[in-house]
Amino acid sequence: MTLSSRQPVLIALLVAGAFFMENLDATVIVTALPDMAASFGVRAIDLNVGLSAYLLTLAVFIPASGWVADRFGARSVFTTAIAVFTLASALCAASDSLWSFTAARILQGVGGAMMVPVGRLVVLRNTAKQDLMRSIAYITWPALAAPVLGPPVGGLITSIASWRWIFLLNLPLGAIALVLALRLIPNDRSDDRRPFDWLGFALTGFACLALMYGLDLIGHQEIPWARVAALLAAAVLLGAWAVRHARRHAHPLVGLAAMAIHTYRVTVRGGSLFRAVVSAVPFLLPLMFQLGFGLDPVHSGLLVLALFAGNLGMKPMTSWVLRSFGFRTALLANGALLAATLFACALLTPDTPTALVAVLLVVSGAARSMQFTSLNTLAFVDVPKPEMSAANTLFSVTQQISMGLGVALGAIALRLAGALGVGSVIAEYQTAFALLGVLAALSLLDYLPLRRDAGTEVSGHRRA
Repeated sequence: MTLSSRQPVLIALLVAGAFFMENLDATVIVTALPDMAASFGVRAIDLNVGLSAYLLTLAVFIPASGWVADRFGARSVFTTAIAVFTLASALCAASDSLWSFTAARILQGVGGAMMVPVGRLVVLRNTAKQDLMRSIAYITWPALAAPVLGPPVGGLITSIASWRWIFLLNLPLGAIALVLALRLIPNDRSDDRRPFDWLGFALTGFACLALMYGLDLIGHQEIPWARVAALLAAAVLLGAWAVRHARRHAHPLVGLAAMAIHTYRVTVRGGSLFRAVVSAVPFLLPLMFQLGFGLDPVHSGLLVLALFAGNLGMKPMTSWVLRSFGFRTALLANGALLAATLFACALLTPDTPTALVAVLLVVSGAARSMQFTSLNTLAFVDVPKPEMSAANTLFSVTQQISMGLGVALGAIALRLAGALGVGSVIAEYQTAFALLGVLAALSLLDYLPLRRDAGTEVSGHRRA
């Protein structure tokens, strides 16, 4: 199928819209938990099972997304995923108990597990190399914006209407996305009818399930350390078995061939550490502003929105930066700037002028946006078309794990600060941000061996 010149851009915007719906839905209900708990007649903490069920379902089913798209066609899978996600949203809104809500969230997770990686695969397959950076920037934005916008949007909807509208709003959005997907997306599928790797699916799925569940428990107020240790040990053992199986199997569910490509490998290793660090920031900032600085939720949320302003403001400049300096220089310089903003967050106090805090967060948000887009684009610049599906599946798995690691990393940093006996609540958060700054700086080590001309076909940088 021959695409018009505008169609790849429209596809990228459509996929970005679907991504935003999925990412926002994962974060928007946080501020609605008390109202939802009252509706179900349970404690707010009990609703964690509904939140965790969604994330765990993603972890289990994402590894199968590449095979499903290759077998049944990208458009068929993407549109089905949108339909399932939208239907599950309606079921969430209609839930009258915790368990019906949890079942609906599991169904939503199945839709999300197919929608996100297959949507990215659609963009990768239908975008020319010279336009890849722009398209990746579009589909990266939702992952940056949703964690910041979700809590205040959820609070606003809950205060003026009902928590059920958080899910009902997905119905018209899902219907529009479904119609556009049917019209815009070609139904590409692989000619290679490889069998489904059931052992690989079981090993990868249970390894991701154990890891994500263990990480989720670390974020709880009271941590069951014995259970966490058992889950993480199981994740390591199953993960090692899954890697061994993938290297020996003729048609592994999650192929590892792309790891031989240096530009891809960098985005998985150092990129995963970066994603974990920046995913911890929206978790720590509101807590520090409210518990440490004594701000109310409204003012805290408004300050955190400065991150979103930085994300948005950086988008028009991303292409110019990469074209002017190339991927290697941009990743190193911008990564250092991001680490510096985290160290600066460690110096904030209740007496710091609000304007200065806002400026710092805008700069930090801009650095987050630049690094996300650069890494997500660099991952696929050298991947051959036949390996794109497998590379995208592995990338989706590692991205989901690293994003899940973010909240756990923030919780661990806080507990480590407390164990060090740093003193006040403010000092604990300051120490946690300093630790995140160190980890962000360490992620830069993986970018040093990059060639100066890495990704020039995409960035347009020619002064290597």
